[in-house]
Amino acid sequence: QVQLAESGGGVVQAGGSLRLSCAASGRTFSRSVMGWFRQAPGKEREFVAAISTSGGRTSYVDSVKGRFTISRDNAKNTVYLQMNSLKPEDTAVYYCAADGSGRLVLTTKAYEYDYWGQGTQVTVSS
Repeated sequence: QVQLAESGGGVVQAGGSLRLSCAASGRTFSRSVMGWFRQAPGKEREFVAAISTSGGRTSYVDSVKGRFTISRDNAKNTVYLQMNSLKPEDTAVYYCAADGSGRLVLTTKAYEYDYWGQGTQVTVSS
């Protein structure tokens, strides 16, 4: 069992930066692929980024490549999402998720993640 809690959301002007954190409880964090998703009002939940268990491999949706960076600290049971050059279209509730299956593939599909945080709101004003 893994429990996740996001923090770091807020309101920022376009072009600004935010760093989201996701603290995990449970012994399986270091063996779990971790992902970030987001959901804007009236839209489906969208994959943003994923990171391998060691942190050596990452994957991003095209719209955030070069602007967002996912990282993890297994000693602190925490995964991060550094978001730079934010745009109004990045406005959404951001969720972190853990893949508890043990697979090593960086899946982009929400249904393949077993554990979810409660989400943190990110609002980018123009």
